[in-house]
Amino acid sequence: MAQRMGLYLQDKHDIKYELQIAQYAEEKGFSEIWQADTRLARDCIVMMSALLTHTTRIKIGSGVLPIYTRNPAVIAASWSTMWELAGLTPDGESRVMLGLGAWWEPIASRVGADRRSPLRAMRENIEAIRALFSMEEISYEGEFVQLDHVKLDVAYGSTEPRNIPIYIGATGPKMLQLSGEICDGPVLNYVVSTEYIKDAVGQVEIGAQRSGRELSEIDRPELLACSLSDDDPEAAIMMGKSLVAYYLGTEPHIMKASGADPSLVDKVKEIVGWPATEEDYKRAAHLIPDDLVRKLMAVGTSSECRDKVSEFIEAGVTCPILYPIMDDIEPVIESFSDWEVGK
Repeated sequence: MAQRMGLYLQDKHDIKYELQIAQYAEEKGFSEIWQADTRLARDCIVMMSALLTHTTRIKIGSGVLPIYTRNPAVIAASWSTMWELAGLTPDGESRVMLGLGAWWEPIASRVGADRRSPLRAMRENIEAIRALFSMEEISYEGEFVQLDHVKLDVAYGSTEPRNIPIYIGATGPKMLQLSGEICDGPVLNYVVSTEYIKDAVGQVEIGAQRSGRELSEIDRPELLACSLSDDDPEAAIMMGKSLVAYYLGTEPHIMKASGADPSLVDKVKEIVGWPATEEDYKRAAHLIPDDLVRKLMAVGTSSECRDKVSEFIEAGVTCPILYPIMDDIEPVIESFSDWEVGK
């Protein structure tokens, strides 16, 4: 059976091109596309809506929407709208998926977001949103979420429950446990090793056991950066290094999860900060050793990339969500279309 495969879209590529790629991925059998809510570059709700109108079957998810930027009732209304817009899959499932995250520094504090108690805030948001998806009137009194007799007051459309899967973009152990406890699963992060993934899956299982579920009941998709070229694999590897440099220089939770040497991180941070330019990434890329980029993402030839993705699946990933960082995405889709692990 072909491996379930997804795509992750950020802001590297032209929007019109991404819409064409979404259609091609659907044609080639990819199961889903996860759209980033990218820094302050692209809004995932706008992009998801566009992707839904240009496709007919493939699932579209947010990877991920920061909980501190929107009220949970507004989030529920936005996803209810996209649920109406999209229709269901041929199997009768929701085409839209909701991935939520707790955002990251330094961007959150620079725009005035208060990221205190992210675990409590995440739990409250998910509990409230899931209740609103039932289409019943609810009240919720929490530290972060207060709803007083609120419902999705759809007057003219379908009032059936919105069976929309909810995921947490989780990196740290406690958030991973929460994802296994209260929602459909985590969206596991990228620029991490298979050793990290194995530990992360263990944390998810701890959370699942709290709610009386087995690990097999918890979906575990993972963002996985991919820089692929059969014509010039060395250039693909160098492009991968630039992405590693960006994350080591700007996002503390990824720095920690990557397992990179702290002295290397310090050197990268001297060149790359937030916001950074593409030229900054390229200058810092030369600091990244080959073995590190090969450890953290799928780089090189098609065969090398498939072998690396297989390792992440063996570590516990249920759906690789490939983030193509080359200009041309089609070779990634072609290399993984109808792909069976081990073949």
